[in-house]
Amino acid sequence: MEFKWRKWNRAIHRDVGYFFFAMSIVYGISGIALNHLGDWNPSYHVVDKVYTAPLPSDLSRITSTDARAMLAPVRLEDDYRKIYLPNRNTLKIFIKGGSVTVDLNSGQAHVEQLRRIPLIYHFNVLHYNNFKKWWTWFSDAYAAGLVVLAISGLFILKGKNGITRRGAWLTVAGILVPIAFFLLYA
Repeated sequence: MEFKWRKWNRAIHRDVGYFFFAMSIVYGISGIALNHLGDWNPSYHVVDKVYTAPLPSDLSRITSTDARAMLAPVRLEDDYRKIYLPNRNTLKIFIKGGSVTVDLNSGQAHVEQLRRIPLIYHFNVLHYNNFKKWWTWFSDAYAAGLVVLAISGLFILKGKNGITRRGAWLTVAGILVPIAFFLLYA
């Protein structure tokens, strides 16, 4: 009885691909985001708002209650952390995930707050391996799965589109790209 290695190769390629589908999406999207760290923050975006804060009657003694009242128009009073007076004309209110700078002469307030980018933030947490322990083992299994997918994928097709013809040229081209970058920039 002849061993049907192509049948097993296809089954392994298919099942490993199905199992690691979600990981491929997570690492693909977060990989693109993390490649552009110099262009943007791939985990957070800055929320900027300008509004007029109600100023207390006594500007010489601003309390946490006053600060919370100044945050009320933008519904941030529950995010209040503490206040700081860098000078006589400016009040800095620290809030959860950011701060509000208030001009005590005009009441103009500028909110600057970091917000997580939905989904991409979570993908980046996984990609950075912030969880350690079991996640490290699963990430290693995924990396091994990618090796299995790459090798088994070479032998899925036969004939003119397989590894002995068209597939060979594409494989060689794919090998040469990282080698060229390494030689040019290393």
